[in-house]
Amino acid sequence: MTPNPRLAGRYAKSILDLAVERGQLDTVYKDMLLLRDVCRVSPEFVNVLRSPIIKTDKKRHILEAITTGKISPLTTAFNTLLMNKEREAYLPEIATAFIEQYKIHKGIQTVKLTTAVPVSQEVKQAILDKVKTDRHVSLVELNTEVNAELIGGFVLEIGDELIDASIAFDLNKIRQQFENNDFIYKIR
Repeated sequence: MTPNPRLAGRYAKSILDLAVERGQLDTVYKDMLLLRDVCRVSPEFVNVLRSPIIKTDKKRHILEAITTGKISPLTTAFNTLLMNKEREAYLPEIATAFIEQYKIHKGIQTVKLTTAVPVSQEVKQAILDKVKTDRHVSLVELNTEVNAELIGGFVLEIGDELIDASIAFDLNKIRQQFENNDFIYKIR
């Protein structure tokens, strides 16, 4: 099965619009977070959803077993619609697309901070404050990651912008300058 972002986006928009109309947007958002997380931690579940061999009724029972009592009736009805239309294979992409559209709808800016060592709460707060003032946004979601290969410094991703202030980046830049013999040409 090939990913279909247009289809996922359309289904995500339809459930988002319906959730807004019914005043259940935050509830459906939590449901989609749960579905996305289930798909992330269980590749077997995703394989079941995408399998052309497994009957839709069996997939429906598996999905219901996982989600019963954990998601709202609106999301359950949406999952049933996906099963009836035989679009259950796209559930992981739809959940991800919904989460992205929810953040756009709510005006939430997602920021990813990657550092060589864990950072303190004060540093995280300083970064949040800086992003809020520079980007003129009030809601910022900060995701942190530790990657020892950076050696030091940080990499900050804000939307589609990347700020690489890591030692590893600087060392690679210096290595490229030596490989290109940039210093020899400047001496002559």
